[in-house]
Amino acid sequence: MNKSIIQTADAPAAIGTYSQAVRVGHTVYLSGQIGLDPASMQLADGIEPQIHQVFKNLAAVAAAAGGSLADVVKLNVFLTDLGHFPKVNEIMAGYFGQPYPARAAVGVAALPLGALVEADAVMVTG
Repeated sequence: MNKSIIQTADAPAAIGTYSQAVRVGHTVYLSGQIGLDPASMQLADGIEPQIHQVFKNLAAVAAAAGGSLADVVKLNVFLTDLGHFPKVNEIMAGYFGQPYPARAAVGVAALPLGALVEADAVMVTG
């Protein structure tokens, strides 16, 4: 298998044993992003700023892989409170256009560093 690692300083550095993204052929698997500011490595304050930062981080990794959020075919969103899901939908519309990617939304007990939201994605380029 021919795979390459994607890494950019425009998204938070990995805080564990993973890569920001891995490309296999035309498919890019983007690791989960939380609302960390890549410059300060501090978590954004509140659900709306965290959602925006998650999508900005995913966009930065997508760009480093030669694509954009428009190339995302699958998105997984993890929330510590599913009551925030309408806000995710509202904000997501500013980052993704139709046709929207396939998506799952999952309620979880906790996320790294106390984040309120996390998202990962699969992107196809070329």
